[in-house]
Amino acid sequence: MEFAVVDIETTGSTPQSAGITEIAIVIHNGVEVTGKYVTLINPRQKIPPFIVNMTGISDAMVANAPLFEEVAPQIFNLLNGRIFVAHNVSFDYSFVHYLLGKCGFQWSAPKLCTIKLSRRVFPGLEKYGLGSLTRDLGIRIEGRHRAWGDAAATAQVLTMAIEKEGMKPIHSLLAKKEPRKKIVPPFNEIPNDRSDAED
Repeated sequence: MEFAVVDIETTGSTPQSAGITEIAIVIHNGVEVTGKYVTLINPRQKIPPFIVNMTGISDAMVANAPLFEEVAPQIFNLLNGRIFVAHNVSFDYSFVHYLLGKCGFQWSAPKLCTIKLSRRVFPGLEKYGLGSLTRDLGIRIEGRHRAWGDAAATAQVLTMAIEKEGMKPIHSLLAKKEPRKKIVPPFNEIPNDRSDAED
């Protein structure tokens, strides 16, 4: 069982109207990290000031970055055949699935949410947003609200969960059928579960 742990930074909340500004993918074999990929992406639109303030990614930084379609083949190859893992997985998956589809890639993957996994494996914590969770687990994030920092931290959460409980909770979560249509929360609500706005 192989995992692709993903984090993205975006210009907004919905893939149909927003774009990705950065993506990081950590390949995990269920024991350890075996591969890493990160790149800025030109979203072809202005990045709202509050997102610039949160992520530190500016229009100038992405001006000469590749377009998503230029890196789509590499992203597809990294994700294909692996379980898609993210903190609040529906958000990241919705963007990647939509944009890969626009580039002609017929891709889908089993989804594993590390928020749900952490609630099972590390019960009783006050909050499960990435900032609070990593503090409680003693994980240091190198670059908060950047794709690489958050993806690497999420990969550590996955490692710790597997070390504590093995694969059983993961198999249980993967076996659960999700509703046909997932509603992505408005961007200003996402930090409650995904980013910890108070961090």
